[in-house]
Amino acid sequence: MAHIPVNHPARTLYRIFAGLVGAYILLFGVVGIVVTLGEPLFARNSTWVLGLRTNLAFALVSVIFGIVLIIGASRRGNLGHYMNLTAGAVFMVTGLAMMSVLQTSANFLNFSMSTVVVSLLFGLLLLATGLYDKIGTPEHAEEQRQRRNHPVAEGH
Repeated sequence: MAHIPVNHPARTLYRIFAGLVGAYILLFGVVGIVVTLGEPLFARNSTWVLGLRTNLAFALVSVIFGIVLIIGASRRGNLGHYMNLTAGAVFMVTGLAMMSVLQTSANFLNFSMSTVVVSLLFGLLLLATGLYDKIGTPEHAEEQRQRRNHPVAEGH
């Protein structure tokens, strides 16, 4: 994909952001498991952890997802790039899907509107990190830079 920059100078900063999102999600999941342990898996009660409503199922999913994000942020290759793009899309879709069922019995992850907002913000942040943390050879990066700077000359 020619529109995704290769070897962006701020890619380390973007990976740090992705790692921080993963760390927050992991912390949220661990604290959520401790708080909701002993409750039903898909409980619909008013259990709040770190500003977000949760149940045991959502806490377990958060632990797994947090670990995956931290692993993706710690990788030097393009695995983290693809993981961040995928995770961003998953967060966006999940946030929109859960917002559509907030006041119904289909809200099996016990989302609240604040959880939806955080999910959408994390999705946007992870999509941004995925767009700017692609790694390639210096030759590939220079080719991409030349292509971006001279789009008219390429067509003729």
